[in-house]
Amino acid sequence: MTNSHRISLADLAKSNQKILLKGSSRELDGQHAPTVEELTECLFFSPGDGRIWLDDQRMLLIHSSSFGLLRREMIDSLGLEKSRDILTRTGYLSGLRDAELIQKRWPDSDPASIFTAGTHLHGLEGVVKVETIHFEFDTEKGAYDGEFLWHHSSEDEEHIAAYGIGSSPACWMELGYAIGYVSGLVGSLVIFREIECQSMGHSVCRVIGKSAELWDNIEDDIRFLNVTSQNAELVTKPSPKLDLMEPELLDDQPKMIGVSAAFTAANHSLQKVAPTNATVLFTGESGVGKELFASMLHKFSRQTGPFVAFNCAAIPENLIETELFGVEKGAYTGATSSRPGRFERANGGTLFLDEIGTLSLAGQSKLLRVLQEKEVERVGGISAIKVNVRVVAATNVDLRKAIEKGEFREDLFFRLNVFPIHLPPLRERKADIPLLINHFYHHFCQLHQKAPSGMTQTARRALLNYGFPGNIRELQNLMERGVIASEEGEPIDLPHLFRNEFIPEEIIYSVNHQGTLSHADSKKEATESLLEHITQFVGGKDHLDIEELEQSLLREAVENAQGNLSEAARRVGLSRPQLAYRLKKNK
Repeated sequence: MTNSHRISLADLAKSNQKILLKGSSRELDGQHAPTVEELTECLFFSPGDGRIWLDDQRMLLIHSSSFGLLRREMIDSLGLEKSRDILTRTGYLSGLRDAELIQKRWPDSDPASIFTAGTHLHGLEGVVKVETIHFEFDTEKGAYDGEFLWHHSSEDEEHIAAYGIGSSPACWMELGYAIGYVSGLVGSLVIFREIECQSMGHSVCRVIGKSAELWDNIEDDIRFLNVTSQNAELVTKPSPKLDLMEPELLDDQPKMIGVSAAFTAANHSLQKVAPTNATVLFTGESGVGKELFASMLHKFSRQTGPFVAFNCAAIPENLIETELFGVEKGAYTGATSSRPGRFERANGGTLFLDEIGTLSLAGQSKLLRVLQEKEVERVGGISAIKVNVRVVAATNVDLRKAIEKGEFREDLFFRLNVFPIHLPPLRERKADIPLLINHFYHHFCQLHQKAPSGMTQTARRALLNYGFPGNIRELQNLMERGVIASEEGEPIDLPHLFRNEFIPEEIIYSVNHQGTLSHADSKKEATESLLEHITQFVGGKDHLDIEELEQSLLREAVENAQGNLSEAARRVGLSRPQLAYRLKKNK
C-alpha cells in the first residue's frame, strides 16, 4: 500500500474545506451542531418549480421500487460486478458532496459532530438508519477506525425482493457513500466493508471502516474508482472542465458558477467554440453575465492579444466611429493627437461589442464593412489598417424582430450570428442560486470585513423563490446589501436583503425536526409582531421586563447546552465572552 491515497485525498479535502483534526464517538453528546434537528430543517420543498433542496444541493424523491427496478435492470444488462462498480461510484460521489455541504454549512462545529452528521444525512435521505458502535480519527495522521450497524437498508430491501438471500453483501451504494463522506473529511482513503449484510440473511448490516493502510488488500474495494493502488492519485483528480464551475471565493476575479442544465449547456457551447476564430453572438436578458462569458471565451481561445470590451449603448452616436475605428490628428477640432480605436487595440485578440442592438444603422454599415474587409480606416485617415480581431457581440433584444422592424441590418446579423449562445435568466437556473449565494456571501464578507453568522433558512428560501428580474447582477446586489446590513455574529435575514423589492409569496415547504412538512409565508414571517409572540410567551403580561426576559433566555440556553457556555452562546447568537458578561451583569 502506497502513500498515494493519502496525498490525493488530502489535496481534495484541502481544496474544498479545512481538514479536521482528531476526535472520536465518545465525544458526542447530541448538542453540537449540526444536530439532527438542524439537518432536518435544511430539507425543503419547492413544489411550484419541481425542486427539492438539502441546503444548497438539489435532491430527488423517487419510489424505492423504481430504484429497485433500475438496479435490477442494470444487474441483468451489465452483470453483477459492473453494476456494483457503478452504484458504488454513485454513492461515493454523493458522500463527497454531503461532506462538502456539512463543512461549508457548519465550518466551526466540533470534528466528531461533523463526522456523525453523515450518518444522520444518510437517514434523512431515506437510505438507511445508521447506528454508531464507535469511531475515532486523527486527520493529521490520516487515520480512521469505526464500526457501525445499518438498519432498514433500502438497497438490501430491493436486492432481496429481486434476487432473494444470497452469499454476498449488496449495500454497494451505501458503502460508496461512507467511503466518499469519511475519506473527504479525513483527507486520506478510508475503506468500508460489510462484514454482515441483510442480503446474506443477517438481521442487520455490520460495517467496518478503516484507513486504507490498515487493510491487507484493497484492490477489490477501490475497483469502482477505476484505479489500482499504484495510481490511486487519479481517484480525486478533477476534470479540467469543472474548474470553470467551481466558486473560488476569496479573490476579486469574476467566476462562472453553476451546475444547472441551462448553465452547463451554455458552458459546453462556449468551450466548443472557444478554440476557433468564429464570431459568437451572446443573447439573454440584462444581468445574465454576457460579458463574463465573453471574457471566458477569450481566456480559453488561442488568441494572444487583449480582450477589449465596448458598450454600444454607452457612447453617443457621433462618437461611435472614432471610438471603434480611431482618429487621426487634426481630423476635427479638438483632435490634437492620433489615437487607435477599439479594433486596433484589440488586434490579435477579442473585441466584445455589448448591446449591439442599440447601434444605429449608419454604425451597423461601418461595422459590417470592417467585418467583411478585416481593415479599419481612422477618422481623418487616408489609408486602411489591417486588423486581426475576433468579434464577439451580445444583445438583450431579439435581433430578428429588430430586422423585421427595419432597425437592424439582416446582413450584419448573419455576420454576427455564426455561433449563437443563449444565456438563460437566473429564474431558469435555480439550481445555481445556492452556489451563487455562497459565492457572493463569502466574497462580500471579505470585501467589507463583516462577519455575520450565515443566513437564516427564511432568507435562503426567499432567494430561491425570488424571480430576479435583474438576474445575477441583482442577486449580487442583494447579497452585498445583506452583508452590509447584517450585525456581527448574527445571521442575514429577510429585512437585510429586501427593501422595495417584491418578496415572493409562493410557498416553499420545509421539514421541521419532528418530520412534519410545513410552510411559512416569508413576508408574513418578516412582518409579524415579535412583541405579540413574546407577550404570549410570558403569559400575556401588560408590560415586559427586558432584563428579566434576557436573563431567563440566557439561563435556558445554558441549561439546554448542559452548562457548555460556548454552545449556549452559539444558540443565542453571542460570543462566549459576551454571554459570560451578560450572565454576570444580571446576577
